[in-house]
Amino acid sequence: MDKESLKFLEELCNSLGPAGFEREATLVMKNYVQKWSDSVYSDRMGSLVFEKKGTSDSPTILLPGHIDEIGFIVTGINDKGYMTFYQLGGWFDQVLLGQRVIVMTKKGNLNGLIAAKPPHLMDEEERKKVVTKDKMFIDVGCSNKEEVEELGIRVGDAVVPDSSFRLMKKRSFKNGKFVGNRTLAFGKGFDDRIGAYIAAQAVRVLSEKKIEHPNKVVGAATVQEEVGLRGARTVANLVKPDVAIVLDVDIAGDVPGIEPQNAPAIMGDGVGITAYDASMIPNQALKELTIEVCERQRIPYQLTHILKGGTDAGVIHIGNVGCPSIVLGAAVRHIHSHVGIVDVADIDNCVKLVVELIKVLDKERVESLVSV
Repeated sequence: MDKESLKFLEELCNSLGPAGFEREATLVMKNYVQKWSDSVYSDRMGSLVFEKKGTSDSPTILLPGHIDEIGFIVTGINDKGYMTFYQLGGWFDQVLLGQRVIVMTKKGNLNGLIAAKPPHLMDEEERKKVVTKDKMFIDVGCSNKEEVEELGIRVGDAVVPDSSFRLMKKRSFKNGKFVGNRTLAFGKGFDDRIGAYIAAQAVRVLSEKKIEHPNKVVGAATVQEEVGLRGARTVANLVKPDVAIVLDVDIAGDVPGIEPQNAPAIMGDGVGITAYDASMIPNQALKELTIEVCERQRIPYQLTHILKGGTDAGVIHIGNVGCPSIVLGAAVRHIHSHVGIVDVADIDNCVKLVVELIKVLDKERVESLVSV
């Protein structure tokens, strides 16, 4: 990653954009991709679309990565000045208490905290119980409802994790031997700002290096994936792709308490090629082509699966008359929490693989993906 790319990734991940409130993140994306794209436009849901024309207008290769992050929405303000909330996307109750948040209001962004009852005031039985989201509240330092309303907070305002992008460089070892240096990124919104970044970066590489490709490449930053793959539906209807290379993060299973058969992806072991998830079985010919390209170009990869959950591919692959699709991504530790961890090399390898796939997806090859 050069300095410009790294700055873009940091700005994209730090931007605020939970499902339904993606505008800030989408503008960051637009400002970056318009330099490398032949055209940039939006659908009527707010998803950003950007095209890079090749030597032929057909086939159309769609590269979607969703721009929304998980967050919350304010559902009520009580007389003491505390706010109740509901989730935008999936959260596990235990990762929430004591975390800093940002409340997005008409008057600007405010600091807040998902408050926790001090252990001094809990009895033994209370300490053993998990506090559920419906029993939590957000504290912005107010003492009554009037003070909260004066700040501009209303029911329906969005709330996001307060978590800044950070890099860490470290020496890496395997089987007791030094194998090189690694750069890790820590931050929020990796699901799926990383996928959106990969789509943008692939278009940049095609443009900057003047790479010929026998197709039309259409990148997309889709909205509201975390609440039902909504933006992917409208983008697929607008673009009508012939192939979709869906870019999302993979769940890193190299974490205590997770068995490999439940989440086989390992952070730093290469591009995750999803062999199965709950919303889509990939086109098998496209999967084999992807593996072939990885091996020919010496791009590290790993075959993975997600037994529960899905991606934008879940609706794209059944849109219109069907679209051969595959999901690629970098393995991220601790997704759907305030802070994730990813190996920057995995992101770079995803970009490389997407570009190499684009170079071989001509009309004949694409037609062969669905021929019987």
